[in-house]
Amino acid sequence: MNTPAPTITFSEDQAAAWDSVEMTLRQSGVDLNNDLLQPPQSDVSEVLAVIGKAGSGKTMLLAELYRALEKAGVEIVSGDYEGKKRTGRRTLAILAPTNKAASVLRNRGVPATTIHRILYTPVYDPEYEKVAEWLAGQGERPDVEQLTDVALDRAYVSYQGHKSIPAALAAAGLRGSDFITGWKRREETLDIGFIDESSMLDAKQFEDLQEIFPTLILFGDPAQLPPVQSSGGMVFETLPEKRVLTLNRIHRQSADSPILDLAHALADPMLDFYHFERMVAEAAEKDERVVMAQRVEADLMARSPCLVWTNKTRIRLIHAFRAAYDAPGDSLLPGEPLICDGIELPVKHRKKRLDLEARGLIKGAQVIYLGPGKRPGFSRLHVLGALDPQMSAASIVKIELEGDEEPFIPFAAKMGATFLHGAAVTIHKAQGSQWDTVQVFAPDIEMASRMGRVEAGQPLWKRLAYVAITRAENQLRWVVRNRLAKPAEPFLRIDDLDKGPAPLTLTMQEDDE
Repeated sequence: MNTPAPTITFSEDQAAAWDSVEMTLRQSGVDLNNDLLQPPQSDVSEVLAVIGKAGSGKTMLLAELYRALEKAGVEIVSGDYEGKKRTGRRTLAILAPTNKAASVLRNRGVPATTIHRILYTPVYDPEYEKVAEWLAGQGERPDVEQLTDVALDRAYVSYQGHKSIPAALAAAGLRGSDFITGWKRREETLDIGFIDESSMLDAKQFEDLQEIFPTLILFGDPAQLPPVQSSGGMVFETLPEKRVLTLNRIHRQSADSPILDLAHALADPMLDFYHFERMVAEAAEKDERVVMAQRVEADLMARSPCLVWTNKTRIRLIHAFRAAYDAPGDSLLPGEPLICDGIELPVKHRKKRLDLEARGLIKGAQVIYLGPGKRPGFSRLHVLGALDPQMSAASIVKIELEGDEEPFIPFAAKMGATFLHGAAVTIHKAQGSQWDTVQVFAPDIEMASRMGRVEAGQPLWKRLAYVAITRAENQLRWVVRNRLAKPAEPFLRIDDLDKGPAPLTLTMQEDDE
């Protein structure tokens, strides 16, 4: 079989993985060698997994496959808008479990969206669907009474930059409720699905995805932690051995990354926590990308949460962070970080739930509080990783207390999106995310090592350490003491946040906020 020659050079294991994926895609009707699209050669569903540790080239392989499929004429489905069905078209969706994980791919030029945005599709108002068709290249420039030529031009420029229909329409001055009349469960299948961070998938999500995609390619890291709600394994571990392609060679070493060196050192079965911590100290002496920190830095926690193992540590650090900024006990300060903990709405408000989730307020989403909304219980929010990040939504904010005490709720709507404080998060919840600088609370990991717990044949402390340190893109701060450094500035910032095209308002009612 002739392996395509992309712009980069594949190692032997990457080339073998490419060939296997290419064969699977040919069965689904996409011939990458000849840029040829044809009907699927079989009705049998195919699931393939490409797995490997950090630096093995999974994301690079995914990106190259995406570019080859796009070059072959495969239509990329974003989840924002799906245009007219064309005879003989073939489709690809690139998905991640969270907005933050999807944004990591988008920052590398891969048009990823969340799983939720593919499971549920928007229903557009017919008048504004004309605009969407024009932006997507499927229709002529429309004449819409509600939009001026200047507004249409703004929408066009926005779409060229973001390839997002909702973001473009927001740039034209519209709100989500103007052009999206509802959401429906996807009824028609797509063709090919690429799922990044598939170690985070639970069995139900995997089942849903198999209903949508006859051809499903999973990309995942077997050394990460399994989903909290799973029975202990990852979905790709259930596949036959021949359907799992393993990348063993570590490629992301062109920059001689000390962070990756530490991550892969954890594979040594003879390594204990204290020897590993000495390795961290030695790396810190040689390279500024690793720091043996004596304290947690409050300044970093507003954008990059401190990663911990236990909820007790998480709650204690959150209260220390709030105290460092003199946060009042009965309200939030603009700039405080939050984590979406789900949506609390009755069944009759299903459409509103879908509105919120479609905009990125899914469980685990990282959010910055911008200030109160115009109605009691509403908050202005910035969703990290979203293309159009700023919105207003009914919110229930819970600040947990130590022990068995009930969470303190500084303010709340009767129903809406629920949030926990996000200055510190558990390593489990950090999976799929990356930050420029990551603080890892080492005393928690030492505690896990002393307990001697094992998960899937691996000491738990090693899995925790591996996941935590591989969240760092440029600098790892290994915090060795239970201390918090005072912030350099006595206030939290929000002026550094990208506002995106325009804020949308997501309310529990149909009228304006």
